[in-house]
Amino acid sequence: MLYKYRVTLAGIKGFYRVYEMGGETTLYEFHKQMRADMEFPQDQLIMFKALDAGGGVVARYGLFDLGSGTVDNVTVAQTVKSGVASFLYFYDVPNRKSVIVTFEGEEEGAECSPSIVNSKGPNPIEFENGYVAFEDLPDSQRHLPGQKPDWGSDDDDDADGSAGADDDDSDEEEEDDDEDGDGLIEYECPHCGTVIFFDENAFDMEEEHLCPNCHRKVFEDDGEDGDDEE
Repeated sequence: MLYKYRVTLAGIKGFYRVYEMGGETTLYEFHKQMRADMEFPQDQLIMFKALDAGGGVVARYGLFDLGSGTVDNVTVAQTVKSGVASFLYFYDVPNRKSVIVTFEGEEEGAECSPSIVNSKGPNPIEFENGYVAFEDLPDSQRHLPGQKPDWGSDDDDDADGSAGADDDDSDEEEEDDDEDGDGLIEYECPHCGTVIFFDENAFDMEEEHLCPNCHRKVFEDDGEDGDDEE
């Protein structure tokens, strides 16, 4: 029997990972596979907070026994049998970093180790670094590469400008521009042309940002740019 789980991030539509695994897979084996696939830190305490269909906490499973058993002794089949509908999987307990793991059902199939059968979006660390998925953009910024965003008629008026505009009007125009941008930075991948959005409040230039389409560095180091030009 195969068990299917969907991994998501709270409030984000542009990310998921769907896993299939045999019922005898332990939570520890599931944890190790998610850690490898999604590049979670390897030196942090982890915990599965088990929830029932109504969202109530029914158990907590960790590397140490928290009252319901340890992750290396509890299988996914056992959790389903006990009424667990989803988990909050804390991959970094001290920093309260987690993903949602939802049980989607079971189907006939040969037993197998946890494996991804469907996915969307980059790994969670990219969202921490400011990446914004297309599905999570405000309506005013949802446009495909090559399409001109529709900011409304105000921008056209601003572009024409009037020589007699006073300082107050200029301030209002600047505020309108800020609101239209919604705090997002738009950037085109230099390798494949994919339009990527970053949250300017979370964006960190020191982090390595990978294009979700071609998986190459969006911002090359100066030295790397120089090598390409030569």
